[in-house]
Amino acid sequence: MLIGREKQQEALLELLERDESQFCAIYGRRRVGKTYLVKQTFGDKFAFVHTGLANATRIEQLWEFRESLRSAGVKKCKLPKTWFEAFHMLQDHLASLPDGKKIVFIDELPWLDTPKSRFLPAFEHFWNGWANLRDDIVLIVCGSATSWIIGNIVHNKGGLHNRLTRQIHLRPFSLKECALYAQKRSLEMTHRDILETYMVLGGVPYYWSLLRPEWSWAQNIDNLFFDETAELRDEFKALYASLFRAPQPYIDIITALGTKKVGMTFDELDKTLTINLGGKLTDKLEELEQCNFIRSYTALGKVKKDTRYQLIDNFTLFHFKFIVEANKGTRTRWMTLIGTQKYRAWSGLAFERVCMLHENQILKALGISGMECGIYSWTYRPQDEKGTGTQIDLLIDRSDNVINLCEMKFYSDPYAMTKADDEAVRDKKTIFQNVTQTRKAIRIVMVTSYGLVRNAYAKGIPNQLTMDDLFD
Repeated sequence: MLIGREKQQEALLELLERDESQFCAIYGRRRVGKTYLVKQTFGDKFAFVHTGLANATRIEQLWEFRESLRSAGVKKCKLPKTWFEAFHMLQDHLASLPDGKKIVFIDELPWLDTPKSRFLPAFEHFWNGWANLRDDIVLIVCGSATSWIIGNIVHNKGGLHNRLTRQIHLRPFSLKECALYAQKRSLEMTHRDILETYMVLGGVPYYWSLLRPEWSWAQNIDNLFFDETAELRDEFKALYASLFRAPQPYIDIITALGTKKVGMTFDELDKTLTINLGGKLTDKLEELEQCNFIRSYTALGKVKKDTRYQLIDNFTLFHFKFIVEANKGTRTRWMTLIGTQKYRAWSGLAFERVCMLHENQILKALGISGMECGIYSWTYRPQDEKGTGTQIDLLIDRSDNVINLCEMKFYSDPYAMTKADDEAVRDKKTIFQNVTQTRKAIRIVMVTSYGLVRNAYAKGIPNQLTMDDLFD
């Protein structure tokens, strides 16, 4: 049951149509469905399939590689002593097969690169010295250790530099894809249920596969995080450990960013961290962004050095807000937290992050999806105590001389704007105009769960979107 992924599946199938050998790398966070995508696309049409072993020695990896060769049909197969010998055995097997495309799929490739194993030089030689010289090899590799894939395959500066013919960054599901998944699994979830579940789990397909149809969304969250045997209670550590071989620096970066709603600049983050990353902070930020944990943005009117990095991963936000305390022994249940002040603070922030992850849907709902737009956040801090600061979490700078200031409100009913709300929106608009000196028209956009109550204050909001628009 493959939900979404049409473009990625089309890209994989195109590899079979090329006249020369193809080398494709698929990367993305743990549990996002990389292996499932490949196997659902090609079925059993593989000439060779192998999966690396986690935390195994070089000898154990080579032993399993031999077993994969046997499974592929190699009858006489000795245990290779080196990776060079192992790949020569693979070459001999592939060369013996009938004419036609030969799909080679190596899953969890980073795990094969054990210390002092010389795996990478042997792998480079396999591609450069043999497979790339033919016209019938389709080599597909993937792995959850995104930092290794990016550093050693995508951005390789050695023998594999610019050798990839295709790379696929597999991202989590959108709300629409989660709705389709829920329907396929007969989960009987409303858009509100799906949205609130997304605010906790994000769009990671495996997490959604754990939901039980006989339970409400709140019961499912209790089961996954707060029960004594909750399957995802310790997922945070496993997640970062699977993506990064030395995960602590990445966790330190995420933890620091988690304290600032609007994010931090490179310099602010560098000063905050208590560890010395040896000039590798830029690389680690890029890897975290490739895994969809953070986003980078430059505020309107700012330059590149003012780029801010912001935590946007809902699963991580939920972990910091609730699971850290639960893991310290604080006994609680999700169903008792719903409606509390702590829940309301978290849900407002989580809803904002969901909106940021669905910027394309917001552009479409505004009727400007084909227009050139800049997506920003904007913060103003006055230079003296008498001034008034403000923050705009989502700002759309349009090429038709309009700027949309988006306000996002998560509420259980249609949102009734008050006089205070109206004044706050007007003040925000005025501060933005005065500070930026923009000549563009400023229009407020309200994105809410169920829309606005039709009252006098709502009349001043020209664009009103609901959570349903995020599902488009």
